Amino acid sequence: MSTGGNAEGAGAGPAGAIAAAAATATAVPSTATRSAPGGAGRRGTVFGETMLGTVLLEREDRARRIRLDLRVAADRVMRPFGTTAARASGRVRVAGWADDTHAEGELEISPLARRRIRYRISFTAEGRRFMLDGWKSITPRRPVASLTVLPFTLYEDGTRAGRGTLRFPVATQLPPFLASFRFPRATGSAETLTAPRWQGEPGRTEVWYTTLTDPATGTGLWLHHELVAPADGSEPYAHGWAAVFPKDGPVRHARFGPAGWTPGAAGFRAAGVEAAPGRLTGSAGALRWDLAEQAADAPLFTFPGWSWRRPLLPAAQILPAARASYDGTFSYDGTTLTPTAAPGASARIYGHGNARRWAWLHADLGGGDVLEIVAAVSMRPGLRRLPPLVFLRLRRGTRTWPRRAERSAVGWAGLGRFRAAIGLPVWTVSGRAGLRRIRVEVTQPEDRTIALDYTDPDGSRAVCRNSERAGAHVLLERWWFGGWRTEAEWTLDGTAHAEVGTR
Repeated sequence: MSTGGNAEGAGAGPAGAIAAAAATATAVPSTATRSAPGGAGRRGTVFGETMLGTVLLEREDRARRIRLDLRVAADRVMRPFGTTAARASGRVRVAGWADDTHAEGELEISPLARRRIRYRISFTAEGRRFMLDGWKSITPRRPVASLTVLPFTLYEDGTRAGRGTLRFPVATQLPPFLASFRFPRATGSAETLTAPRWQGEPGRTEVWYTTLTDPATGTGLWLHHELVAPADGSEPYAHGWAAVFPKDGPVRHARFGPAGWTPGAAGFRAAGVEAAPGRLTGSAGALRWDLAEQAADAPLFTFPGWSWRRPLLPAAQILPAARASYDGTFSYDGTTLTPTAAPGASARIYGHGNARRWAWLHADLGGGDVLEIVAAVSMRPGLRRLPPLVFLRLRRGTRTWPRRAERSAVGWAGLGRFRAAIGLPVWTVSGRAGLRRIRVEVTQPEDRTIALDYTDPDGSRAVCRNSERAGAHVLLERWWFGGWRTEAEWTLDGTAHAEVGTR
């Protein structure tokens, strides 16, 4: 058992409620279902862009090198004769001064209608927030230069802090830039994907949960909000908890609710606690929080996207934003944390209950890369003795691997499935898809883990052991000219978010 304590009550962990769907993840979606939430189905545009240049800061006499790596996403296909608004996220590096992997902002893409492409990117340097504001002025007299040169001004609180120029290096970056373009089917914004799914059916659970790491202290935070509709048809209720995982000291947690559920809220709202688009507020025992949430990436579907749009499986999970940043306050035991641009993510679950065994990982790998894993053994009779099914999604820049969410779980006709060895304090996942293979080793130290007892809508129980200060080692390799070569490798110490559940 965890030194963090063992609490009684109803609930579903970050992975537990969705993991029950693993045994039927290969089901074929029906067309006779209700429409997708959030207007899903429209095509969007996604691409990556890298620019290099120099910036001269105020009160300095020598320019510094600057590099901008962006992932740009629009909710519609770009219109060359119109104006397209897009979100941008990525990394800003200024030599000897800034390296922010959670930069974010917006683009106005209007090459013909307004003859400009404007960039407004916010980033952090030396604990202060800056805005990079500039635009490419499009002219037919200099088509290449006008599309590749970005003069900009840096601002801090509206005051000019520097000037510079970025350039798109055509010789080296044009091929990857063109290859990065995707036109995915829109899945809805982070705001629309936060809306409640429950339609009044008995035997359902719906979860909103958030995990993040305070960069200043290394403290991990976990906020869990849940709606439960008992299988016996009795009144639904809302409840949840908050937990804090200090770098030094024991894990603390407290519950709120149960309370009545009022339909119609934008997200979760009960017992004085709210999880709404862009805002998380509330209290539980001696724990209090008020956090602003800013999405920094597009939604990520751990399970197939259709399983969220059409609720055919026992459960489904999504991240309305694969990465997000958090600012605000979190208080406990006389200590007040003030997270600033804290990396993390919020996720959503809708389903029937927990799996027989499961493991979950959310890892912000830095540089805009993120890894999400659910591995589970089904509760279905006859399937309980099968190995865990693995759903693994690695997003790097504009691409998510494996390309289809089903690939890691079912392979090709059952061949090539990813494998998981679920245990504590260490569990692993490994597998291969295409020319890449991956091995993930997750460590949940006992003194950084909390154990919670859960009750499903049908009254059955499970135990979840969660750590918001877990460790993880991720090795990604690629087959190249007859051998495996390391493509990327990440090691996280105390910043991975992980969970193991059993019955």
